[in-house]
Amino acid sequence: MRAATGFEPSDKWFGQQAVYRISMGNFMFFGAMSLALLGVKYKGEKRGQVLQHGNWIIKFVVWIAFNALPFFFPNSVVQAYGWAARFGSGLFLIIQMIILLDFTQSWNDTWVKNGEEDDRWLYGLLGLTVTCLLGVLAIAGVLFYFFKPAGAGSCSLNVFLITASLLLCVGFSMLSLLPMARNGSLFPSSTTALYIMYLCYSALQSEPRDYECNGLGHRLNAASGSTLVIGMLVTLLSVVYSALRAGSNTKLFMIEDSDDEDAAHMAIPLIDAESVAGANSADGAAAPSPVTASRGEGATAAAIDEYQPVTYNYSFFHLIFALASMYIAMLMTGWGAVEQEKDRLDVGWTSVWVKTAAEWVTGLLYSWTLVAPALFPDRDFAF
Repeated sequence: MRAATGFEPSDKWFGQQAVYRISMGNFMFFGAMSLALLGVKYKGEKRGQVLQHGNWIIKFVVWIAFNALPFFFPNSVVQAYGWAARFGSGLFLIIQMIILLDFTQSWNDTWVKNGEEDDRWLYGLLGLTVTCLLGVLAIAGVLFYFFKPAGAGSCSLNVFLITASLLLCVGFSMLSLLPMARNGSLFPSSTTALYIMYLCYSALQSEPRDYECNGLGHRLNAASGSTLVIGMLVTLLSVVYSALRAGSNTKLFMIEDSDDEDAAHMAIPLIDAESVAGANSADGAAAPSPVTASRGEGATAAAIDEYQPVTYNYSFFHLIFALASMYIAMLMTGWGAVEQEKDRLDVGWTSVWVKTAAEWVTGLLYSWTLVAPALFPDRDFAF
């Protein structure tokens, strides 16, 4: 390669290429599964039974083949995928934010509704709200302690990021109490604030380890290799768990079609075994034997189950894992940055700014959910 192009690749370059190619193989596999399962609505459909719920050994072999295929692609194709993965990862983060906001709002609505019959639900909601707000203050104190260490100078950047995060939390919390915020409540605000402060922590801990204001990074430099490996595994497992949650929560991203619902009802057999038996008895015909009746009921139940709608969108489920494959690649390569440190996961200035942007998008998105119903009263903004 050096003789042909004059470029001498480093160990970091080879590592980045390996991560991109494996990520690309997973993206192609899950993307193909998403396309193949597009439009599956009922449990009895063959595509769902064959591709989603069966043939695990064949799917494993195909998955291995997809992971090996990108290693035969030219570097230009892989680099193009690396740039595309940046946008796919951003989409994955946005979906995670929407799901978080929907989850907290649904949690609040459920407990408030239960509180109409039992006040203990409201006291529990109040206790969780206070706990989240105390958590926000505790995280802020820890951030000032570790990321503005004594003797490290002014650390104006870190101070600004922490202070701005706190002001953002205060801003949308106060907004949620205004009359115009019809869906406003302190519990969703407090949980969103807690998540934003976590993102602030995650952004600051991604600063390069040799940065003088990264006091936590200086301590982690002395950590053992096993500690670093455990940290990497925890990060990867959390991403996989997030993908599972997002892939299963498809109702939030689907628009129910009344025609589809009517079709589902029409597809269910209208005559069951019991009604047929009753009709035969009324006509004077011999009633079916218990064995025949049980077989008829079993066949009817199977037919009804065949036309039951799926519990989650199979295509969207695999799409989320395709985007998660991109996101993991970005974590492991520092979002494609050259300064990604060896044997470090998600460290570098690019990671810092991506997480900071995600933090502010989350805050602004939540603020929008508060004011949008008042600005556009004719539209339905219910989750």
